[in-house]
Amino acid sequence: MQLRHDPTYFAATVCLPAERRPALYALYGYVRGADEIADNTALNGQRREALDAWQDELEQGIDRGYSLHPVIAALVEAGPRYGMPLELLPNYMESMRADCDERVRMRTQAQLDHYMEGTATVGPVAAPLLDAPDSAVALLRLLGVAFQLTNFIRDVPIDWQMGRIYLPGLDESDLRQRTASASLRDHVAQQVARARDLFAASEALAQLLPAPVRPGIKVARAVYMRVLDRVEENGYDVVTRSNRLRPWEAVGASSWALVS
Repeated sequence: MQLRHDPTYFAATVCLPAERRPALYALYGYVRGADEIADNTALNGQRREALDAWQDELEQGIDRGYSLHPVIAALVEAGPRYGMPLELLPNYMESMRADCDERVRMRTQAQLDHYMEGTATVGPVAAPLLDAPDSAVALLRLLGVAFQLTNFIRDVPIDWQMGRIYLPGLDESDLRQRTASASLRDHVAQQVARARDLFAASEALAQLLPAPVRPGIKVARAVYMRVLDRVEENGYDVVTRSNRLRPWEAVGASSWALVS
């Protein structure tokens, strides 16, 4: 599932020692499962209830020491073994619940930041798997915010089709008419600059992590920053121009990261 939905995350994961990969796959499976529930419009008004059930199954599994769901069972087993702070995951679930509204609108930067800080709890939860020291945990969260913001910049038209506007200040008429107005480009440029600041602020992370996991972090950073390059090359037009990397571009960015 991870390879199909998030090849960058998969590439980073395979840099981990083999015995720790299943734990990270389980964590990814849990958060991906929540994301798919939040995106499943076929559930109509029952998405929040489904998210509650997903969260309850994990919390009850932790209390019982087991779960009948294979993904949650793997996470329940891995959490105590590696000292993963699974108690942080309700913060992630809170952000997923925000996606259940028929119309999602992030009106302010503070609102967007709160959402992204919730999704970025995945980094601190995974920290023990990376042998990350305490000094690296805040940077893992910061890097997670940078990744999330880059996704939002890249996926503006996709999110619009789902009734969502994550970047504050975007005019709905621009998105409705597929117009890359000067105002829209300006707002996107501001978010690109902010994403670059976040990547710069978290740059020291790789050096704080053990050598075996550094390549994964470098690969993920390089691929996401290449997306920001593409947005800039397209004049911050995220409406009429595609800002997704082709597979060979992602491979090129990854290769450059590993040899630099």
